[in-house]
Amino acid sequence: MSATSEFKMEYRRLGRSNLKVSALCLGTMMFADQTDEAEAGRIVASARDHGVNFIDTADVYSKGGSEQMVGRLIEADRQEWILATKLGNAMGSAPNRGHYSRVWMLREVEDSLRRLATDYIDILYLHRDFADENLEEAVRAMGDLVRDGKIRYWAVSNFRGWRIAEIARLCDQLGVPRPAACQPYYNLLNRMPEVEILPACEYYGLGVVPYSPVARGVLTGKYLPGQPPEAGTRAGRADRRMMQTEFREESLVIAQQLKAHAEGRGLTAGQFATAWVLANPLISSVIAGPRTLAQFEDYFGAIGAALSPEEEAMVDALVAPGHPSTPGYTDPSYPFTGRPVKVAAG
Repeated sequence: MSATSEFKMEYRRLGRSNLKVSALCLGTMMFADQTDEAEAGRIVASARDHGVNFIDTADVYSKGGSEQMVGRLIEADRQEWILATKLGNAMGSAPNRGHYSRVWMLREVEDSLRRLATDYIDILYLHRDFADENLEEAVRAMGDLVRDGKIRYWAVSNFRGWRIAEIARLCDQLGVPRPAACQPYYNLLNRMPEVEILPACEYYGLGVVPYSPVARGVLTGKYLPGQPPEAGTRAGRADRRMMQTEFREESLVIAQQLKAHAEGRGLTAGQFATAWVLANPLISSVIAGPRTLAQFEDYFGAIGAALSPEEEAMVDALVAPGHPSTPGYTDPSYPFTGRPVKVAAG
């Protein structure tokens, strides 16, 4: 798909902030890994041509390689981009090279600024929740980074609902701006964020910017039930998170059903899946994380592709609201903690 006069990007407010972001956010996890700079440059150019103003990276992506590539590719029109990056995941094996100590956060922001070749970050995410971290220290550091002009907004990624509430309370107590956004893993095969995370974001005013609307590629329909994945695909490479999350037989079967429906109305399976996420009024933007230009441009067909009440009901029948596609499934990276096991004495 190329930029045409018929295509029009949609823009939405990021939660209660006054910032407007494109409904599609360009995710760059593959940059400097599966995507070389030439292809990444074509993807960024296409994004700009289609009105995308929101780009997302992280320090840990290719151990800084993605940030460096993004910095080079947007340098010429940096002011036109809402640039988001993340910190928290380990950047080395030594102590204090990850998580949320003030020492690491302030140091790593400087390193991200250098890699991104910019003097400010529009949105800085806490990349994931660590149960034993002192959230007050992290919140205070974010407040100082905002006051110092290093970042414009801050946000959270992969946080549970009650932890979002706790952060909002700390912000109000300490006089720090609340997070502007939350980035959960949310798609029609993983509807668990509808139970607590999305309601918490709505109540506390966070925009929602979910990643992997196509369930790490499963919802494109390219993986067939009962068959091994093709070499070169994410599943074919036995990507750890892919294997832990959506590469399940139930998900593959549902994806084929949705693909047949989508093609019947002139959409690709990925476009239908992305349109379903965007149809949720709590969503500010959806992260599209492509490996190739063709993968990225497929997402544009989701803009303006409204879902009918019958289609919403069809999805609900395949995956119940608030549930995963596989009954009883729990992501091993986010285990339940509400029933600690007490070991009997003797």
